Amino acid sequence: MSTQYHGSCLCGKVKFIVPFANTNLSACHCHTCRKWSAGPLMTLTYSGEIVTQGQEYISHYNSSEWAERAFCKECGSHLYYHLKGTNNYYFATWIFDDIKDLEFTTEVFIDNKPSCYDFANHTHKLTEADILAMANGNSPKS
Repeated sequence: MSTQYHGSCLCGKVKFIVPFANTNLSACHCHTCRKWSAGPLMTLTYSGEIVTQGQEYISHYNSSEWAERAFCKECGSHLYYHLKGTNNYYFATWIFDDIKDLEFTTEVFIDNKPSCYDFANHTHKLTEADILAMANGNSPKS
């Protein structure tokens, strides 16, 4: 069962309809995500092919050897984080206009989170070492 959400960038030139399998909200506290989004990056995960309207307005930035970040060339809205060589996308949650029934479940790179804020929600927390272990096919220690 999936929930289809309709999303767009700020100017509306890029549009998505994404059939999310779940509505689990995640936050990434890594340095790169915080620099990119001026705070933790809040995402919804999708695995599969994405259908986009306005593809010509999407620009990709290679933020690491394994990932790229997409944004609208016209308005600069952050769209998604994509793991290269996969169909795994982490969409910027708040680009979707009709989101509902979200559950904040996970925080990653929790050991990189600045001490000036904390979320009140009880979430599964993964460290940088946990994420790197998972990227290498191992189980996280947390």
